[in-house]
Amino acid sequence: MKILVLNGSPRKNGTVATLLKTVAEGAGENNETKWINIYDLNMKPCIACMKCRPDGKCALPEDDAHIIGEKIKEADGLIIGTPTHWGNMSAQLKLLFDRNVPVFIGEKPNGMPIPRQKGKPAVIVTACTTPWPFNFIAAESRGAVRAVREILHYGGYKISGKIVKPGTKKKPRLPKKLLDKAKAIGHRF
Repeated sequence: MKILVLNGSPRKNGTVATLLKTVAEGAGENNETKWINIYDLNMKPCIACMKCRPDGKCALPEDDAHIIGEKIKEADGLIIGTPTHWGNMSAQLKLLFDRNVPVFIGEKPNGMPIPRQKGKPAVIVTACTTPWPFNFIAAESRGAVRAVREILHYGGYKISGKIVKPGTKKKPRLPKKLLDKAKAIGHRF
């Protein structure tokens, strides 16, 4: 199985990246994994022209968003990580998703969405400086997970697990229990 890891964090060795690496390590024992640092990509912002809907491809000039879109199509599963930014995913990860709407969904003539990645597994990883339980009460981590889950849902992915690390500002250390959970989720691929 080909698994694509999308690191939506600007920190290549931060909490999100460490958790992604742990999930990928669990998955990598029986699968081929490829790592993408989203903040290294050169992508122009979506201009909401809506041409991708009927054409099936972003109308902007070829850039890294197109290349990663093809990699998402080819992958048998995704591991997606993002820090929580204002109760949502990182801007660069959102940009990648905005530019690849037709990779995830198509449209029936009546406008109803058609999932294009139906049945593929996906894992969501997020971290937040807001401590537990306020990260969920204030919809910080919950908001980031929900935003990524929404995109994956429309694409037809099956969420096989999620990892949430709250309170990274005061408690940056990753507990063994969380790392074990991340590795176990990776084994599900």
